[in-house]
Amino acid sequence: MKTFVSKIAPKRAGLQGVLLTLCVVILSFGMALPALATGLYSFPTQPSSETWVFDNADEISRVSEGKVNKALSQLAQNTGNEVRFVVIRRLDYGETMEGLTDKLFEQWFPTPEARANQTLLVLDTLTKNTAIRVGEGLEDLLSDDIAQSVATETLQAPLREGNKFNQALLDASDRLLAVLSGEPDPGPPEIAQTLNVEGTFTAAEDTDARSATVWVVVLLIVATIIPMATYFAYVGFPGR
Repeated sequence: MKTFVSKIAPKRAGLQGVLLTLCVVILSFGMALPALATGLYSFPTQPSSETWVFDNADEISRVSEGKVNKALSQLAQNTGNEVRFVVIRRLDYGETMEGLTDKLFEQWFPTPEARANQTLLVLDTLTKNTAIRVGEGLEDLLSDDIAQSVATETLQAPLREGNKFNQALLDASDRLLAVLSGEPDPGPPEIAQTLNVEGTFTAAEDTDARSATVWVVVLLIVATIIPMATYFAYVGFPGR
């Protein structure tokens, strides 16, 4: 998955102002990074049986979180299949998405029996990277291809249009709910494609090019005929 990085160039200022700004930024980042970084220590040792969304990044609205929690709670009651979303702001130094997802999955569900019907999806709002882990008991319903598509297509589609984290979770939840309920896979969101409709009329560029060619030919003819006509007008035609 691609990581998108955005850099903002500072405005020109005096040396004193620049140094002061740098000091403030460095101090701010120094205080903020430890609080924002996410590692295994950032989560409870066991997940709550009634909490399906862990929003450590504080990006998901209460309305969206309520909808997802309700849908996934119903899924667990009806099928025994459980899905949990984890939203973080940034990874701890040296940590990877896959590494954190695997560690958290094994911490929350330490035995093969406990993790058999579990699905864990993790989203990093800083890099917009995702990772998914699926229990072995769900492989018949949630294949590797579908799981990968949920993480890289369903969840990512709203993020390509902006920071639509709420929509991303809702879309992924709807798709997982359908698949893990035994319904047909609705597939990833459709990507709008530009339609190239060919008209029966001549393009403006072609018309301009043809007009220019005609003018060149006309000018060449005129440039040839006028001197000849002038010459014969003064000299006369041969044989006269």
